[in-house]
Amino acid sequence: MQRFVSAAAGSSFTPGEKGVRTQENPSLQEGSGQTLPLPLCICGQCENTLVTASGLSREPRSRAVEQVHLRCTEGSLEWMYPARALRVVLEPNLSSAQHTTVCIKPASDFQGANIYVERAGQLHLVLSEAQGARPHHVSCFSAHRPQRVALFLQASPQRDISRRTASFQYELLSNQSTAGPDFKKMALVEAMCRPCDNVELLMAICSSDFVVKGSIRNVSHDSENHMSQVDVSVQRVYRQKNRIFQQDEGSGEWRGPIRTLLQCKVKKGGGDFLFTGNEHFGEAWLGCAPRFKDFMFVYRAARERGANPCEFELN
Repeated sequence: MQRFVSAAAGSSFTPGEKGVRTQENPSLQEGSGQTLPLPLCICGQCENTLVTASGLSREPRSRAVEQVHLRCTEGSLEWMYPARALRVVLEPNLSSAQHTTVCIKPASDFQGANIYVERAGQLHLVLSEAQGARPHHVSCFSAHRPQRVALFLQASPQRDISRRTASFQYELLSNQSTAGPDFKKMALVEAMCRPCDNVELLMAICSSDFVVKGSIRNVSHDSENHMSQVDVSVQRVYRQKNRIFQQDEGSGEWRGPIRTLLQCKVKKGGGDFLFTGNEHFGEAWLGCAPRFKDFMFVYRAARERGANPCEFELN
């Protein structure tokens, strides 16, 4: 379930020799020297959060930086009328530091800011305003401190901010779901360009974000973004994290798109398949996809030996 909150004022910042120098535990400094505590903290169990902030909510002469703390492993942030800066601290509610990579996908209308990551008190550029205008662009980087990652959004100099919004989605990924700070490498694990072996297949039906039975309607290729899309006619949805596979109102048929890498050279084939995979930024990425009859043979054999890691509904 998605949660919606608003950002409030937070830390101050001072220029450093190599960019903006940030404080480890920032607070709002006023002229009197009084330190005000950070007012915003998003707590509780959640899967994703939508946060909105506005550059118009501050005093015109204030140098304070708005700050938000996010406790979810994935979510969206919308910075309307970006002005000065916004600091976003990702602190997932996890007992172990298992998330080692952060990926950011800007909205199609992203404009008005650059995104940096804080490391050792210095800022390193992650996403420029120009990169944000590119479709399907995703930036990933390693989290040096998995339990606390600080992003810094710096507004671009501009006279008119009325029509600018810096919006993006973020995901914290474990080292089991990413191969490095590159989205294509991250997707490569989900779309391995080879058939899964029996162990991988049995694990896929237990741990994937989506598991559906269906056939291939069409395959299209996007050479510019190095992606392919498989349009699937779905006979049965065993599991899906979000509503990627939906029923068409006109025909009543269940359908959904699945992405994979262009280098996998996916082609349209006949027959029924079991499609599995994970979701990234609201898109389904292909994992294991055996023919359904082959999957049933593997699963039944494993079940007879007691080697199936989870139960799968056969009927």
